[in-house]
Amino acid sequence: MITTIQKWGNSQGLRLSKTLLADADIDVGDAVDVAVHKGALVVTPVRRVRGGHDLRELVRRIPKGSKPAELDWGAPVGREVW
Repeated sequence: MITTIQKWGNSQGLRLSKTLLADADIDVGDAVDVAVHKGALVVTPVRRVRGGHDLRELVRRIPKGSKPAELDWGAPVGREVW
């Protein structure tokens, strides 16, 4: 696909076709990482691990009668007040 870098306000932009984005499994609003590799721009979709868990489901999996214990992180360091 051949396209042109265009000026949008104080920035420069590049339009990408819907087909090209679909081929790369990228959608409008997705986070992407843009890098330069050997003089070429490389756009890679950011795949986050988050979103794969449901907090309610995780809480349901806590054993009944489970009591959290207090953790000792040691003495204060610096100007911390406990």
